[in-house]
Order: sequence, then C-alpha cells, then structure tokens
Amino acid sequence: MDNNISSPFDHYADALLRLCAGLSWLLLASFFAVVFSAGYARADETCAGSNLIEEMAKSDPAKLETLRKEAATTPNGHGLLWKIEKPGIKPSWLYGTMHLTDPRVLKLSDAAQAAYSAADPIVIETDEILDPKGIMKVMAESPELMMFTDGTTLEKVIPADKLDGVKAALSERGIPLSSVNKMQPWMLTSMLALPACEMARKKQGAAFLDIKLAQEAKEKGKQIAGLETIRDQLGAMASLPAKFHIDGVVEMLALGPKMKDIFETMTVLYVQGDIGMIFPLMRSVSPDGTASGQNYAEFEEKMVSARNRTMAERAEPIIAKGNAFIAVGALHLPGEQGLVSLLKEQNYTVTAQ
Repeated sequence: MDNNISSPFDHYADALLRLCAGLSWLLLASFFAVVFSAGYARADETCAGSNLIEEMAKSDPAKLETLRKEAATTPNGHGLLWKIEKPGIKPSWLYGTMHLTDPRVLKLSDAAQAAYSAADPIVIETDEILDPKGIMKVMAESPELMMFTDGTTLEKVIPADKLDGVKAALSERGIPLSSVNKMQPWMLTSMLALPACEMARKKQGAAFLDIKLAQEAKEKGKQIAGLETIRDQLGAMASLPAKFHIDGVVEMLALGPKMKDIFETMTVLYVQGDIGMIFPLMRSVSPDGTASGQNYAEFEEKMVSARNRTMAERAEPIIAKGNAFIAVGALHLPGEQGLVSLLKEQNYTVTAQ
C-alpha cells in the first residue's frame, strides 16, 4: 500500500511543525500533529545523529542533572502505555506515539502490542489522514490554512538577511524557493526540519506509527476512529501569529547541523518512555535556552492544552464503551493539562504499564 498522500501537499511539508521564536518547540510536533506527516522526500541520506544526552553526561553532567530534576517534576512524565479503568467497563488503553517512521518508533513493546491486538476500536488523532483526498479537500475549502491567498509570499515575509540561507537550505533538498513561495512559513519550517532519512523512508512508502496502527487494524476489520479533524489540526497551527512562524524558520537555520542530533535524542528518549525529559531537552538546545514569553505560552495553549481538552472530551464516550486503544502524540500525555490527568478528572483510573 502506498502510504504517501499524493497531492501538491507532498511538495510542501513533511511531519513536524518545528520551531518557534527563540525556542525549538515546533520540533515537538513530531508528537503533536499527524496531518503533517506526508510529504516531499529525497532518498540519498541516512540518519547519523548523536545522542545529546550521552554527550551532555560527559561534557556537562551538572546541566544534565538539572534537566533530569525538571523532568522528574512533570506529572505522568514517564511511560508510553497507560491502562484506563473504571468499574463496570472493560479497560481501554492510551498509547503515546511519535509521528515518525523510524523502526525503533514503530516497534511496540510486548505489553503495547498485546493491548493493541486485543482492542477494538483503534483510535488515532485524526482518522481522516487515512483518506488521500482529505487534505486536498481542506485545501480546496480553506486554502488560507496552508497557503498565502492575499499576494503575500515567503520572499516578502522572511527577513532579507536570512533569505539567502533559506534559499540555500531549500536548494540542498532540490526545491527552488519559487516553487514554494506561496506556502505559509510553518510549512517551510517543516520542510527544512525533517531529517532526510525520515523523508526518504516516507517517500519509499513507510507509514509513521499512527497510520501503521490504523491501517493494520482496518485490514483486520476493526473500527477506526479519530479525536480531531484535519481542519482542527491545520487550524490550530494557522492560528498562531505570523511572526511566530517566521521566527521558526530563522531558528531552524540557526540550529542547522544539530537537527540530526536533536531528532536522534528525541527518538531515544521516546523509546525509553522518558517523555518528561523532552521539553527540558528542547530548551537546552534552543538558541536562547529559555521557555518564556508569549510565543511559547500561545503555542502551548493552542497546540497542546486546548487540543488535549478536545481529545479528552471526544475520547470519553469511546472509553466508556470499553476496550479502546487510543494512540496519540506522546507529549499529549504528561503534565497537569495532559490526557492522563484529564482522564483522571473524568474519574478513570489511569496507570502506566
């Protein structure tokens, strides 16, 4: 089965939303929004990133200890698989995903595989991503969510002193700026951020974890459901200020070669279930090393907290029927406003497995 969405969107964006002003938060959308995971790919590079945690353990153990202490304070910050229980209802499961095709990400633990295999329905962020025409329909109805529709172009909004760098980065991927000049800045950032090896796997037909789970379940005749729509996800991203996205392009270029190391480290943390460590890591590698300001607060509310509330509300009637396996980006799980906490507020017992 061809898992790529065949549309002009393929030439515009691939997976992660990435970086915001002064902070690498949009990288975290590898956990947050599945709709951005089909796209342009060049199949001539391999992943060769280093684990920044291992390097920090040697170069700055005190800094690493500070990050670990911060991670330890995150509610529900460790674990990918969570059991959801309430008397009189068959247990359901909550599983944190990373929207990548890395083989390490695709391999479920024995416990997660058993829960997934026995469950019905299988629930992902948006089941609309299974329909190749879904994104095109939204683009046709609301093109402004992904494209400039008022005569604006990337050349006009990217700072003049950064424009040559953007052109060079695109050229390395075989993409002339003129072919993507009408894209919203966040789509350009997505294109620049994703490692070539990940892009290559998707170009070759590999499905990222969420789609893989849904497709395999569908082939077995199980029910598939979604907690959001494509429009929900695109609308959340498009609602953030333009400067937020433009600054993301600039920071992406500033991080440059470090991107492979960031992806490798995030992947290792994910596989270990050490989700609470990911936000502190992102702060530590961002150009200014901080997590303050309106940009971050707005990103956290619109891309994380608000969506968590929507997911929890829409998941509840599904969980109430029992035996569901709910797979969403792992960073939707931890924190006081995370799905684990929100489901507990609905009087479910939610425990890490």
